Amino acid sequence: MIDTLTKSQRSARMALVRGKDTGPELVVRRLLHSLGYRYRLHRKGFPGRPDLVFPSRRAVVFVHGCFFHRHPDPHCRLARLPKSRLDFWLPKLEGNRARDERNIHSLISLGWRVLIVWECELADKVELQRRITSFLGPPGPCQNNPRKQR
Repeated sequence: MIDTLTKSQRSARMALVRGKDTGPELVVRRLLHSLGYRYRLHRKGFPGRPDLVFPSRRAVVFVHGCFFHRHPDPHCRLARLPKSRLDFWLPKLEGNRARDERNIHSLISLGWRVLIVWECELADKVELQRRITSFLGPPGPCQNNPRKQR
């Protein structure tokens, strides 16, 4: 199957795919902020450069797109494979998935807790809020932060 777009049209479309400040990430950030959580964005020096970092809670949150990060849920419609150019897409997407796994294991070995929020999970805001608060604990200043204790 050939591409229905010209090379320049395909290039322009792929240039719109962002690495940070994506739509799903902004949804999660707005939700977290409205709940009272404060975080740091895309901290350098962390494996995988997590989307949201909560230093006092030793926790990070990744907001993954289901397609590019290969959501393993078999019911996720957003994680389907393309029908053309599988010789290009399979190694690329599997490489992304393998890199994500390495980064998660590195963060865990450094003592960080990791939560992945998948793009398809944003549809159920109540469940998303429950997962996040269960993972992070109550909003507000973290009681386990040794810098805050005097």
